[in-house]
Amino acid sequence: MATKKVLVADDEVHIIHVVAIKLRNNGYGVITADNGAEAFELACAEKPDIVVTDYQMPRMTGLELVERLRQCEQTKDIPVIMLTARNFAISQQQQEELQISECISKPFSPKELLGNIEDVLHQQAVNQAI
Repeated sequence: MATKKVLVADDEVHIIHVVAIKLRNNGYGVITADNGAEAFELACAEKPDIVVTDYQMPRMTGLELVERLRQCEQTKDIPVIMLTARNFAISQQQQEELQISECISKPFSPKELLGNIEDVLHQQAVNQAI
């Protein structure tokens, strides 16, 4: 089975570091970006299996990143998990419109995030098999 690729975008280096270690230790390939614009370029070039992005980032927010991903033919179906600080809530409507699979509040446990990633990828595989 091919290694699943996860794009992790966050402007907090320690979060990227912790998440990347957890994912790599569980057999995932990890691509990282520290802002939304870089994440979008990497998503187009690398076509990850899933994107984990922070909501609040420089150059392009997580929401703007997801909007751009959804407009691009190559990236429109990539599932997204959004990380948000408590005071940045995403409405249920926005979440549905942009097909954001999960919203996780910071601080979060890397184990919880890993479980969410596995659930989302499993659900996507089930949907594609139907």
